[in-house]
Amino acid sequence: MSFEHTTVLLNEAIDALVTDPAGLYVDGTFGRGGHSRALLARLEPAGRLIAFDKDPEAIAAALDDPRFTICHASFAAMREELAARGIERVDGVLLDLGISSPQIDNPARGFSFRFDGPLDMRMDPTRGESAADFLARADERLIAQVVRDYGEERFAASISKAIVARREGGNPVRTTAELAELVARSVKSREPGQDPATRTFQALRIFVNAELEELEQGLTAALALLAPGGRLVVISFHSLEDRIVKTFIARESRAEVDRRAPFAPPRRPLRLRPVARIKPDVGEVRANPRSRSAVLRVAERLDEGGSL
Repeated sequence: MSFEHTTVLLNEAIDALVTDPAGLYVDGTFGRGGHSRALLARLEPAGRLIAFDKDPEAIAAALDDPRFTICHASFAAMREELAARGIERVDGVLLDLGISSPQIDNPARGFSFRFDGPLDMRMDPTRGESAADFLARADERLIAQVVRDYGEERFAASISKAIVARREGGNPVRTTAELAELVARSVKSREPGQDPATRTFQALRIFVNAELEELEQGLTAALALLAPGGRLVVISFHSLEDRIVKTFIARESRAEVDRRAPFAPPRRPLRLRPVARIKPDVGEVRANPRSRSAVLRVAERLDEGGSL
């Protein structure tokens, strides 16, 4: 089956990222290649693009361009992967976080409560533990913690209790429809326009794929790789992601000074300059409702002295 993906904030992201058409760039979340295609269209023949993705289906959709290379790995490992290729500096890093429409719309991947399918949720289904396997072995306290912390779900305890009770009754949750039905019975009130399973599915997906931990690692790796003047461009789709990105940029945009020795060199120099925060316009949200929660943040790398 073929599943299409509409790239969010496409022109805004590429406009913010490309400072040197002959430079070397990283697309840390290739997906179906929307941003990569647009980026390559901006690059000169001497330009290069290296992309990363954990999903084998995304790797199979790789572009045929001599300037393009794709790595079957998480963007959290970009520094090590590039070092193995002899690359120590890049001119820009783009991260389009979350999941792609093909992943959501394919019932076999188990990401959506809109379709019945195996409760998998792994970005890379060849590695790690599926959501169903996690729910089959985790205790009630851990399940509640995951649903509460990663889904910001206030009925996490009730949902966890119901999952464990069903499992102890000899019928563990194995499909998306089973989980969605169980959550609907456990949630006491519903947010207008939102399925009661939304937060639980988000939580399990984030946990199974270690998305927030990998985001923090990826931001640190990107900062280490960026040459002065290089851009970090990140598109987030929910508050947990955006909070991490916002905090990271804010922290690296301040020098850390030892108050006991105010005239000494800072213990941590100023390394980033915030450039922009961009939301989709009305036209994009109307054309692609999945873009409505997107936030694009841009920062520019400074040298260790705090200048470009």
